[in-house]
Amino acid sequence: MKKQWLVRYSEIFLKSDPVRRQWENTLIANIREVMPGVHVRNERGRIWLDAEVKPDLLKNIFGIVSFSEVEHIRLDEIETFLPDFCRRHGIEEVKTFALKIKRVGTHDFSSNDKAVEYGNLIRNEFPHLRVNLAHPDKEIHIEIRANEAYLYDNVTKAVGGLPLGVEGTLVALVSGGIDSPVAAWMMMKRGCRILPVFVALDTFLDETTIARAKRVVEVLASYQPGIKLTVIHDSYLASAKQELVQRHLEKYTCIFCKRRMYRVATAFALRNGAKGIVTGESLGQVASQTLDNLLVLTDAASEVPVYRPLIGFDKEDAIRIAREIGTFTESISPASGCKAVPAGPSTKAKLETIREIEAKLEASSLSLPV
Repeated sequence: MKKQWLVRYSEIFLKSDPVRRQWENTLIANIREVMPGVHVRNERGRIWLDAEVKPDLLKNIFGIVSFSEVEHIRLDEIETFLPDFCRRHGIEEVKTFALKIKRVGTHDFSSNDKAVEYGNLIRNEFPHLRVNLAHPDKEIHIEIRANEAYLYDNVTKAVGGLPLGVEGTLVALVSGGIDSPVAAWMMMKRGCRILPVFVALDTFLDETTIARAKRVVEVLASYQPGIKLTVIHDSYLASAKQELVQRHLEKYTCIFCKRRMYRVATAFALRNGAKGIVTGESLGQVASQTLDNLLVLTDAASEVPVYRPLIGFDKEDAIRIAREIGTFTESISPASGCKAVPAGPSTKAKLETIREIEAKLEASSLSLPV
């Protein structure tokens, strides 16, 4: 008998053979990055690990939908091995059980044949048991592959999604609040490696906000090992704010801020080969995220695609995911916040006005800081 870990994936299985092989290899590489030295082998639809494994590490690897610790034997050993397996896994302490058989390969028997045969074997050994297929106290799983058998009694759910990196790289604008790390995590789940960026608006933010963003990104490192926050300091908003106050247009401050952030993130993306930007914007949540203002934000502010996975989410949706992935506690930790927000921010910015003021500021040689 040999103990192993059975790792399952889902969406990868649906791809064409060349893509499936490429994505399988990416998933295996990601597993090895988290668990160096682990021996990995794979068959279609399954990955096997021969090593002592920390389940908490496997749970957070994108592309893995579930996994089980299994005991690997030859198929002809089941009759003598199965009663002992059941005993060691607590079947004497329950009243009902179900036997789940999965079979891969060509055999002279069906899965149902083996379910009846092995089910009778278990009941003869433990006569107090009753079969309950709908709601058993204990499930015993046997996966038969050719002349091998894998036995297990639990299935642990993992994060799912696509293997990290198969879709390329995105820059994430991370504020450290609830929404932006959730948005970054959601794009990680769809196969994107993330380069998190914090645009520090000099004179309007202090180190408490930057520190919070760094702590949030440290949580995301449990899903993307080695991820680091890049902090880019920018003095643009100070000049923009002065111009807006002089013209009694301070209500546009947040629009100028966001458009500048988009431009900084775009420059960073182009320098680092990223395919777009991800933000935590949700329609109507704050003044800068109305449909009118999102149009102004996007227009000419970014030369690469902007992805907003939370656009149709309620706040409670984002909070639920933040709790699940572990970023919520850090996101609500004390920080000073932005001191540039006006008392009455505009919800319907005028693009012509924004462009005209931006042109004047750009003429003052306020170049991008990246």
